Amino acid sequence: MTYVETNFSLRGQRALVTGANTGIGQAIAVALAAAGARVTCAGRRRCDETVAAIDAAGGHGESLLLDFSDPLAARDVFADADYSILVNNAGIIRRDESLDFTEEDWDAVMDTNLKALFFTCQAFAKARLTAATMPEDRPSHRGSIINIASLLSFQGGIRVPSYTASKHGVAGITKLLANEWAARGLNVNAIAPGYIATNNTEALRADPVRNTAILDRIPAGRWGEASDIAGTAVFLASPAARYIHGAILNVDGGWLAR
Repeated sequence: MTYVETNFSLRGQRALVTGANTGIGQAIAVALAAAGARVTCAGRRRCDETVAAIDAAGGHGESLLLDFSDPLAARDVFADADYSILVNNAGIIRRDESLDFTEEDWDAVMDTNLKALFFTCQAFAKARLTAATMPEDRPSHRGSIINIASLLSFQGGIRVPSYTASKHGVAGITKLLANEWAARGLNVNAIAPGYIATNNTEALRADPVRNTAILDRIPAGRWGEASDIAGTAVFLASPAARYIHGAILNVDGGWLAR
């Protein structure tokens, strides 16, 4: 086998991607399947379009209904299934001035974006780390967790207090779990997407003033595509990334470098 086939293939692995209905989650699910993984596409609504795209490309995908407004929604998902890749992409956002922000909006975002992410990681790790006895000297690879952070894991943003807090938390939890689980064979990392052309950013791209201001700040001179995030996810899930632990990889066209 070639170096690429050995180090970037996900053949024989099984992945769960949350929030896989559209956008970044959908692109990640399709890319993981293209790399050889069997992919479960989880969302509050059925992920039929994503599964169809996987099937059309010759991959293996399935849909799973999970609503992460219940932070423990995934507590039983991993018990009887041999998942080795988890991508925590599901997330929501609420916008308002901090003076007017409600407790309801705060709790909804924190429950989905941070609390659910942590307990999904926990459920995945319990299944992986108890699957077999780990060698004490050189633990084999048990799996990969990839959390979706944000530019607002590093910046403050405006009018999104709970989203900013949750994404700062995602970065912190990613590092903490890497500290605890790296030596036990679990890779835990995160991707911080920049401004990506998805349904969620359609209004920004349609606003000439905001669109120009954003593009002027991006050294690459363009909005990112969901596929830009998907390729990074495949890398972090692959054997090529086995010595990467606790990293928050910016995929932002250079936004944070400016």
